[in-house]
Amino acid sequence: MTLTDAAPEPASAHPRADRGPGPLARLQTPAARRVIDLAAPIGVVALAAVLRLTNLGSPHELVFDETYYVKDAFSLWQQGYEGQWPEGANEAFVAGESTLQTAAAFVVHPPLGKWILGVGTGIGGIDDPAAWRWPAAIVGVLVVVLTLLVARGLTHSWTWGSLAGLLLAIDGQAIVMSRTVLLDHTLGLFVLAGAGALLLDRRGAAARIVRWRHEHPGSWLGPALLARPWIVAAGVALGAACAVKWSGLYFVAAFGLWSVALDALDRRRAGIRGWHVGTLLTQAPASLVLLMAPACAVYLASWIGWFGGGYGSSWARENPGELLTGVLAWVPPGFQSLWHYHEQMWTFHVGLTNDHPFESPAWQWLLLLRPTAFLLHLDGDLMTFITALPNPVVWYPAVAALAVLLYRMGSRLDRTAAFLVLAVAAGYVPWLAFPDRTIFAFYTIVFEPFLVIGLAYLLWRLVHGRVRPLTARIGRIVVTVLVVAAIAATIFFAPIWYGVWEPEDLLRLRYWLPGWR
Repeated sequence: MTLTDAAPEPASAHPRADRGPGPLARLQTPAARRVIDLAAPIGVVALAAVLRLTNLGSPHELVFDETYYVKDAFSLWQQGYEGQWPEGANEAFVAGESTLQTAAAFVVHPPLGKWILGVGTGIGGIDDPAAWRWPAAIVGVLVVVLTLLVARGLTHSWTWGSLAGLLLAIDGQAIVMSRTVLLDHTLGLFVLAGAGALLLDRRGAAARIVRWRHEHPGSWLGPALLARPWIVAAGVALGAACAVKWSGLYFVAAFGLWSVALDALDRRRAGIRGWHVGTLLTQAPASLVLLMAPACAVYLASWIGWFGGGYGSSWARENPGELLTGVLAWVPPGFQSLWHYHEQMWTFHVGLTNDHPFESPAWQWLLLLRPTAFLLHLDGDLMTFITALPNPVVWYPAVAALAVLLYRMGSRLDRTAAFLVLAVAAGYVPWLAFPDRTIFAFYTIVFEPFLVIGLAYLLWRLVHGRVRPLTARIGRIVVTVLVVAAIAATIFFAPIWYGVWEPEDLLRLRYWLPGWR
């Protein structure tokens, strides 16, 4: 009998023959993938909700700038505009007693964010701090949801989208901002929604131009495509961002230019000869209208309550000699009052130089040199400290990933990398121009989702890109180590995110850098 004629050995002769596929192989089956694709995002969102909604009533006091925004939000729901508060208003408010006055107060941010964050006090009153804060917590959960969805769209994978969502769900700054009534997280929500809408507009954009080119072979300029509902949706979202804080304008400009630039590249690839001039003369004006018309409408609509008695709403009536004349005389007096009020707000912002112990110039932000402390109390040897410190195990790798994205944008013309870099730059670079202004590191919450999306995107490419099997295996190990280390860091830093009372020496173990204390 030859070797080829030998009878096969029984399965029991091979130790692994009767074990079936290994665990990794079983996870790659279609049924297993469907379960993971369903369970992973649900689990991430559930975790984000638990971390943000648990024990929202603690601390039972107005934390940091809640002294402004909680009371202003309550005022909007009571009388449609921000009213004044007398001395001792904070103590009375915490005790569940409103001392709101009908006289209008001068405030320096648009009202939409406060309308949203005031839903809790508008419905449930002011007796319980949880009523002040649950809208902010819901905003924080929605930011995680949108982060997950945007990352999923860029990687075409629920697993990698869930990774981005998880990294933000367990991030300390995102948790603290979700449990404190400040405007910046709501601003970030609308910015992220606008970014997602523009990414949806890009789906099929190149093919759309190619089809048009074949239908109009003699055209030199190219079309002005108006049937682009996702640009309109982006305009609504970005207009809402501006109606929360004016820094939303940076994203309107950056995303608008990005959209037009990609339209120009699509025309060039489609072979339209006058692609550059055509973009400027046809699509750019059309996109400007599609984006800016809904953005302006949303922004102006957010001020409706102000016209009923807000600060400066009667300026035009009281100063008829200062009204606009000439071609602008047609502007209604109420809108002239609104314009004058905006001039006052602008003057305040550009002149804000008050010293604050936890202010941080923008050059420090990416290095985490001075995170913002929101609350500090000492009671003997015990201490409670709340600080908006990002999870360093997530933050520093995400900042390093930003450098890699910048490299890919320049060397490989990676459009996804370019978009993520642009989104971070829109939220970061403008602040570098104000080194003397009183600004804080928690402003980074607006672009932090794009940082973690960028990290997840690069890890996805490391595992599933055109790489060697060994590189992919190393990538999986890196992801596993990152997730485990990030969760461990969340547990370690949780006391300074939730304001847990601990012995001072123990709590100070979390102060890794001098600027953290």
